[in-house]
Amino acid sequence: MNISKPLILNGRPIGGGKEPLVCMPLVAKTESALLHELSIVSAKAPDLIEWRVDFFEGIADTPRVLALAAQIAQAAAGIPIIFTRRSIREGGEKIALNEAQVLALYQAVCAAKCVDFVDYELSSDPQHFQAALHAAHQAGVQLIASFHNFQQTPPSAEIVAKFIQAEQAGADIAKVAVMPRVIEDVLTLLSATLDGNRIIKLPIISISMGSFGSLSRLFGWVFGSSVTFAVGAQPSAPGQIPVEELRTVQEILQRTLALR
Repeated sequence: MNISKPLILNGRPIGGGKEPLVCMPLVAKTESALLHELSIVSAKAPDLIEWRVDFFEGIADTPRVLALAAQIAQAAAGIPIIFTRRSIREGGEKIALNEAQVLALYQAVCAAKCVDFVDYELSSDPQHFQAALHAAHQAGVQLIASFHNFQQTPPSAEIVAKFIQAEQAGADIAKVAVMPRVIEDVLTLLSATLDGNRIIKLPIISISMGSFGSLSRLFGWVFGSSVTFAVGAQPSAPGQIPVEELRTVQEILQRTLALR
């Protein structure tokens, strides 16, 4: 019996319902570099690929973004794609777009139906969030409502409140990523994940970042996190682990838990 909730796409659980799903990021700055990075990542057979478009030098050129998104989808050969612009306030790259222009980019990407998921931040203007949600759902794209804190780990109750907020906002998946200052903060994140997974109906993605937080990437699924992020070519956040090492640990844990 699974602990985490599956991500459903086209009526079927991604990865056949295995846990956790493994997502690998794309962070290259140019088309050629990104497609090369994709060839490395896709060869490692992730369950999901996240395009961090805030790293892309052409983010301000919507037709260029759409053309590249279509190329990524074709080259990924069926691996679901997450489209993400991470803001500076939540650890992303500086870009030449204001928030209204970011929303317009998301609307165009959703309308083009070249991605399967979009990640949009809970800290965004509520009207922008609802507009992004409407664009996604109108196009049959799922929305991940995300919250990132690169400075600290809030109390467990505040993390659970973010999961609840994501569900109440109408999102399809709730994501929280926080930074531990001490190793006990990882326990806070895992406890909040366990509680959140019991309280809300949505799949949860939870991440503790940095060196301490790498523990959550290895066994956060045991507490209810549906997805973990691993390095395929280059990391997109601190604490990401090479996928080969991640899979080795997961196989050991899964065999051990199967003996219960």
